[in-house]
Amino acid sequence: MDYQHYFAKRISDLKSEGRYRIFADLERQCGRFPVALNHRDGKVHEVVVWCSNDYLGMGQHPEVLAAAHEAIDRCGAGAGGTRNISGTNHYHVLLEQELAAWNAKEAALLFTSGYVANQTALSTLGSTIPGCVIFSDELNHNSMIEGIRQSRAPKHIFRHNDPESLDEALSAYPKETPKLVVFESVYSMDGDIAPLSALCDVAEAHNAMTFVDEVHAAGMYGAEGSGVSERDGVRHRMTVIQATLAKAIGVVGGYIAASSSLVDYVRSFGPGFIFSSSLPPMVAAAALASIKVLRRSPEIRERHQERAATLKRRLTELSIPVMDSVSHIVPVMVGNAALCKQASDLLLKKHGIYVQPINYPTVPVNTERLRITPTPLHTDEMMDHLVKSIASVWDELDLHKAHHAKSAAAE
Repeated sequence: MDYQHYFAKRISDLKSEGRYRIFADLERQCGRFPVALNHRDGKVHEVVVWCSNDYLGMGQHPEVLAAAHEAIDRCGAGAGGTRNISGTNHYHVLLEQELAAWNAKEAALLFTSGYVANQTALSTLGSTIPGCVIFSDELNHNSMIEGIRQSRAPKHIFRHNDPESLDEALSAYPKETPKLVVFESVYSMDGDIAPLSALCDVAEAHNAMTFVDEVHAAGMYGAEGSGVSERDGVRHRMTVIQATLAKAIGVVGGYIAASSSLVDYVRSFGPGFIFSSSLPPMVAAAALASIKVLRRSPEIRERHQERAATLKRRLTELSIPVMDSVSHIVPVMVGNAALCKQASDLLLKKHGIYVQPINYPTVPVNTERLRITPTPLHTDEMMDHLVKSIASVWDELDLHKAHHAKSAAAE
């Protein structure tokens, strides 16, 4: 086999399909978020970022930056090892205590990312609980899919956000069979929110554990911001709450929160935790500061929701096809990989706006979209410019016509 030819051919295929991913070379500007510098074509261009997962701009918050500076001055750059071998810094302990309290659970456990948290927790639970069967929402994130796959436990996929489909799948097993039901709270590509209470009703009726991914909700929903399960009053019904420190909290890392015994179990048997080096102390300190700010600052979440609602309304008024999102995510349907990339390129190069095109395998083919994430720090002037620019690009690419043709064909 000519390996290099094979690699080049596969990449060429991606490019011809319009699915080849090009990274935007960005330089975040401390204190100026969402403004960034874009390095391209040998020059530097100022752009406004409209697709950041730093949903609340906490990666730029003065208290977060001060905590990181203090920790690096006190402890240095790295943790020095795995958690078991010299790598448990006091900031890790403090952060896990804060995460447990924030999620109203007995304990919490840190991971190097939200991906690793899902992958490790699910693979560990599924592979080591004798006879465990896993039930997974059909739109769950790749990290959850990989964790379930690696567990090698029997699995069943239930229809998206459908308690009746879950009940039907669970009913095939005796009540005494160990079961784990896995779902997200906010689904980040469509912006829909799971019926958490109804899913818990079904799981509890079949004596199943529940595992909720709050990655796109932690920091943004509930009185103290811990997530949709807090907002909906069902945190106590979740066996495991998983989330990230890399989105609304504004740093990097992931965690699970659960009972002391479950957390200790994953800590003791989870390879992705045992064999990974610890988060740098400065990261843990920054995350700790961020959570403390978010717990006492509902006004940040209120401003965030207003920005998202305002943008949805303004785009809809211009007949831009905003998908039916009930969360802070503003997905704008294009439905064609090549056109989606063209729209993104025009916004960046002609209007100074960065919105990354989202294509397969992140979303199904023919559902390619622009995924816009307004933050509390996007001003009215920035939003005026975004709305006018999207309208201009839609006209330039004749996307209204393309969307209507696609809708008619679907009917």
